[in-house]
Amino acid sequence: MKMEGYTSFSAEVPVACGILPLVTALKTAMRTLPVKLQLTLVLITAISCISARAQKTPTLTVTAPLEYQVFQRSSRLHGAILVRGSALAAAHVEARVEGTSIEGQLPGRWQRLALDQANKQFSGLLPVIAGGFYRVEIKATNIVGQPTLLTIRNVGVGEVFVITGQSNSTNYGEVPQTIQTGMVTSFSGTEWVLANDPQPGVQDNSRKGSFIPSFGDALYRRYHVPIGIASVGHGSTSVRQWLPADTPVHVMPAMTRYIKTDPDGALVSDGTLFEGMMLRIHQLGDHGFRALLWHQGESDSHQPAEHDIDAVTYRSMMVTLIQASRKQAGWDFPWFVAQATYHAPDDPSCPPIRDAQRSLWQGDLAIEGPDTDALTAPYRQNGGKGTHFNDAGLKAHGLLWADKVSQYLDTILH
Repeated sequence: MKMEGYTSFSAEVPVACGILPLVTALKTAMRTLPVKLQLTLVLITAISCISARAQKTPTLTVTAPLEYQVFQRSSRLHGAILVRGSALAAAHVEARVEGTSIEGQLPGRWQRLALDQANKQFSGLLPVIAGGFYRVEIKATNIVGQPTLLTIRNVGVGEVFVITGQSNSTNYGEVPQTIQTGMVTSFSGTEWVLANDPQPGVQDNSRKGSFIPSFGDALYRRYHVPIGIASVGHGSTSVRQWLPADTPVHVMPAMTRYIKTDPDGALVSDGTLFEGMMLRIHQLGDHGFRALLWHQGESDSHQPAEHDIDAVTYRSMMVTLIQASRKQAGWDFPWFVAQATYHAPDDPSCPPIRDAQRSLWQGDLAIEGPDTDALTAPYRQNGGKGTHFNDAGLKAHGLLWADKVSQYLDTILH
């Protein structure tokens, strides 16, 4: 449409946001008379669009790292922090890591992250020296240079462990424990928190004490890097209940949960506990933890005849469990296996099951864990009458595990 004495906008003056369209519009307007109204309209349109665009600051959402997350280091000195999330209206995204490593202060340089403009997802690995806790800053910047900043204040690069088995691997200790160093955290599957008891993420909802604070503190004091834990055990469980779904068990354990009858009438594991363990392993990611610590055996030791399995069967089931977990994880992560058969002062050990546990590391399928049967009545609850640990027992249990894990770490860290 034309008005007398004016040139049509639609043909000659692009209605667009940005500096170049503004310059083009001004040149077009200057070639026509009268220009006053046209110039005013062009300026209003261009400035309004630029202002609106500048006001669209990036909306920044971060899914990694999480507060108190610990990333597994790849060597004594080196590791990386995964950063990922979404940033709407961002032209580019950067991140930096600040803090003190085991080698001194980090440089804290900004590093550009990959940004998929189609879905506004960003990701990247930030190589760092092991240590922490670190401060991670993520900055998303829009096309006119306006930034949005998000800070995660406690992120570590150190040693991470999956802990599983039966009640003495979870929160059945007599007295809840508290970390002393402030450098041990636990992963529930959705969040990381300081590793004060009860440990999150266990499959039995236990709510009392564990060996994990003592274990984590001891490792931190030795290696000076943050320690991360994912605890996924379940009390009163036999190895039969940890097998992958539909694996035959032949004999019902004393606790009958997690065992089912298949269409042929045979007893099989229902896979619940195995899948719960594997979920956490997958969440930590490929090579996302150092090792799995297995404390189990009491529920397969000196059981009534109708619930008992022999040492050969126990070992065979452990082999199945270890191999299946590694296959599903996609990498051969180390298993530590403890000797654990103690029930009470009048039933302090079960030699056949102990032999089966020992055979796993003698056959190089697992690594030697602690002999927890050595923690007798003075370390047990109910005045020494129980199977679970008292306050002194939990602390001693953690130190036993730290000693065995340290022996291994000292051979591989370089």
